[in-house]
Amino acid sequence: MAVKDDEAKVSERLARIHNRVLVFSGKGGVGKSTVAANLAMALSLRGEKVGALDVDIHGPNLAKMLGVEDRKMDISSDVITPVQVNENLKLVSMSFLLENPDLPVIWRGPMKMKVIQQFLGDVDWGELDWLIIDSPPGTGDEPLSVAQLIPGTGAIIVTTPQEMSVLDSRKAVIFAMKLNLKVLGIIENMSGLVCPHCGWRIDLFKTGGGETAALELGVPFLGRIPIDPQIVVSGDAGNPFAEVLTDTEASQAFQKIVDQIMNNPHPSKSDQRSTP
Repeated sequence: MAVKDDEAKVSERLARIHNRVLVFSGKGGVGKSTVAANLAMALSLRGEKVGALDVDIHGPNLAKMLGVEDRKMDISSDVITPVQVNENLKLVSMSFLLENPDLPVIWRGPMKMKVIQQFLGDVDWGELDWLIIDSPPGTGDEPLSVAQLIPGTGAIIVTTPQEMSVLDSRKAVIFAMKLNLKVLGIIENMSGLVCPHCGWRIDLFKTGGGETAALELGVPFLGRIPIDPQIVVSGDAGNPFAEVLTDTEASQAFQKIVDQIMNNPHPSKSDQRSTP
């Protein structure tokens, strides 16, 4: 009976969320959390009502990237209130529940599944245009749990251009397809560096790998984001580059990606499966 009650709560919350997007990658170190944080921020700055859900249980980073790592969620007996990042953006993260940010979370799969279910069923998200879900790299417990718990979810795969990353991103795309996630596309991050001194372009990790993979797998290619040292500085300071570096090449490229995501058809409520 308790399981059915939990499923009913999740379904009730999800009924008020119009678009669900899982951001993940085949491997770590490709800038997946940076993309998720800035996607959530960019959508909120366009007037969309956005929730950001950090299901990277072992390495939650969105609170720091969004500048609210010193905040706590309000937790009562039956509801969790997200942290308000700005007028249109709410965040739920495991990091808000840790007494010390240096403490590791040592959990097996069933515990992670349960906390993700609680983040969905017990959180008062309200009415949202978008729920952006940041998942850890790989095709393990967290993205699998999201696929099982959240019907009608779209998937964005983040990769860097070099062959090793693209190989893993292919696996991520196939993983998404097998779980009936709608693949919204591939983003090629860290795609070239323009020297700030001479203007020469340097392809540190090659270029074009993400686009080639998208073409071969028959999924959309959303665009390339170049390397910019300012992105690192702004992210560490809790200032998403989509908000504070609007005149840079990277931010302008990212805004074009956001345009594609907003214009891409998403599963409507009538298309959604019932929660398993």
